[in-house]
Amino acid sequence: MSFSSLPRFLSLSITPKTSKISTLHFTTSLADKLYTHLQNNPNNVEKSLNSIKPKLDTRCVTEVLHKCSLNNSQIGLRFFVWAGYQSNYRHSSFLYSKACKLFNIKQNPQAVLDLFEFYRAEKCVVNLKTFKVVLNLCKEGTLANEAFLVLRKMQEFDIHADTKAYTIVIRLFCDKGDMDMAQKLMGEMSFNDLYPDMVTYVSIIKGFCDIGRLEEACRLVKEMRAHGCVPNVVVYSTLVDGICRFGSVERALELLGGMEKEGGDCNPNVLTYTSVIQGLCEKGRTMDAFAVLDRMEACGCAPNRVTVSTLLKRLCMDGHLEEAYKLIDRVVAGGSVSSCDCYSPIVVCLIRIKKVEEAEKLFRRAVVSGVKPDGLACSLMIKELCFVNRVLDGYCLHDEIEKIGSLSTIDSDTYSVLLVGLCQQGYSLEAAKLARSLIEKRIHLKHPYVDKVVEYMKKFGVTDLVTELASIGR
Repeated sequence: MSFSSLPRFLSLSITPKTSKISTLHFTTSLADKLYTHLQNNPNNVEKSLNSIKPKLDTRCVTEVLHKCSLNNSQIGLRFFVWAGYQSNYRHSSFLYSKACKLFNIKQNPQAVLDLFEFYRAEKCVVNLKTFKVVLNLCKEGTLANEAFLVLRKMQEFDIHADTKAYTIVIRLFCDKGDMDMAQKLMGEMSFNDLYPDMVTYVSIIKGFCDIGRLEEACRLVKEMRAHGCVPNVVVYSTLVDGICRFGSVERALELLGGMEKEGGDCNPNVLTYTSVIQGLCEKGRTMDAFAVLDRMEACGCAPNRVTVSTLLKRLCMDGHLEEAYKLIDRVVAGGSVSSCDCYSPIVVCLIRIKKVEEAEKLFRRAVVSGVKPDGLACSLMIKELCFVNRVLDGYCLHDEIEKIGSLSTIDSDTYSVLLVGLCQQGYSLEAAKLARSLIEKRIHLKHPYVDKVVEYMKKFGVTDLVTELASIGR
């Protein structure tokens, strides 16, 4: 459709170019016109919007929500729900998150329920899709009780909930740990000629596992087949994880063996194996954990960062550093995990078990080799040096990290500790250099440290930094 054939409401005085600038102008103009239309038609928003049928996209919807959040959140929320069930558009998870933040859904959950009072008062036509958008909004805001009330309001509008609607509410109560309500709702489904699907079962099985009610989780796995749901790797992995956390590792190993034997859709994946390895490591059974790693690789399943990190931490805690280095060589050669993913967790673990000297040696060896440690490892290492009055060493290490391009991962608390330490020990040149770098990168100092840094900068005579430092403090 050409721009000239658009309705008067959507007409724009732009040239039909394909450049990014023209597209941006069109989207922005459409958002402005939609917002103006909403302001001029505050009653029965849905009917008014249906009359114009604008072509929506994520950017346009986001801009309208921003505008509405400033002075008319109720209309903005109604626009969001209306947009969510349009045939030519679908909200992303990002949009649900954005709407929750803009309209303070968590702090003001009543706003969700008030929507239906407006619909009733204005005799708006609502459908199942309307309710699903609202339920998904409740899911994003983790509003279990409100989602339950929304489910009940369907009856007031003579709308029948489907399996997906029930599943959203069930999952919210599972996440909340209220398994009695989750079970009640799943039982209620059968009275409405509905049956749980795979997502429903996984949600409720995970809920039981998360609170240690393993027998009920196992019972549900057996009952699934009667409703036409054949347990797959997701179901069994969820059960294995729960058994490792709250039950017997031997039982988890037995279930893992059964999955390997059955194969197909039940073949264990990296999450299954990692759960078992974590369970064994927590029990101090390192050799058994390595045996599972061997089984894992033999089945063609490569370990990931969590798998390797779990084993490395256990080896470090047991004092088996040579074995840890051998494991690194093994998995890096396999190509599934990088050197950074291996060295960083060892450094963190060594610092936490007070083997700082060994951690520093390993950290420096990694940096010299061109390995980029992650943000946690960098931050902990620099702070540890500062805490033992080796502030200048911490600053020099900071410079070395900068050369390999890992500084963006260091947290502001570490920068604050380092800068204050340099000031307190009289390293004025280094402190001023670091301060200028922080200002340039707009890295905010932690509030308790700002006044101290400003005071020292005045003593050092570096007055040009005082105002700018105060401006990036928080």
